[in-house]
Amino acid sequence: MFFLVFFVLLSTVFADEMPGAQRYSYSKQVGSGSGQSYVINGKGRITGIRMWEAYNNYIYGLQLRYDYTWTRVMGFQRGQVQEMLLFDKETIVQISGKYSHYIHSLKFSTNLGRSLSAGQPWGHSFNMYGNNEKAELRFVSGRFHGGITSVGAHWVVVSQTYLEKGE
Repeated sequence: MFFLVFFVLLSTVFADEMPGAQRYSYSKQVGSGSGQSYVINGKGRITGIRMWEAYNNYIYGLQLRYDYTWTRVMGFQRGQVQEMLLFDKETIVQISGKYSHYIHSLKFSTNLGRSLSAGQPWGHSFNMYGNNEKAELRFVSGRFHGGITSVGAHWVVVSQTYLEKGE
């Protein structure tokens, strides 16, 4: 985890000096942060989201899809599952929700105005987005214990070179 944070910080410093570089930002974790840490990441761009919610309770589990591959579930596959597959050139540009000890609700919003919501609107509000208007969600990190207890977002501006290569 330390290496990943170091790489992100180093990349941010040299982003303007490296051709085809990506620009990164981080939305600090919200929630109590108790339990086991997780990072949901993969190869390619995010193309889908799944969340498991308990009725009148909180978010149990999260899963992302990168290109055509789903990551493993962070947390638990309990309760009702909510899923959204992204269209071509659609990206996640905002995460918002409510938290106390657990993450009680999550809403992922896209650059095309679509969103996926799960959970119950109870607790403190939060809103996450990249520092650059062209930023998209790259990966999610946090902690879980019985349910998701914290969530943080890592954003990137994908370089034109990366897009042209179709990676």
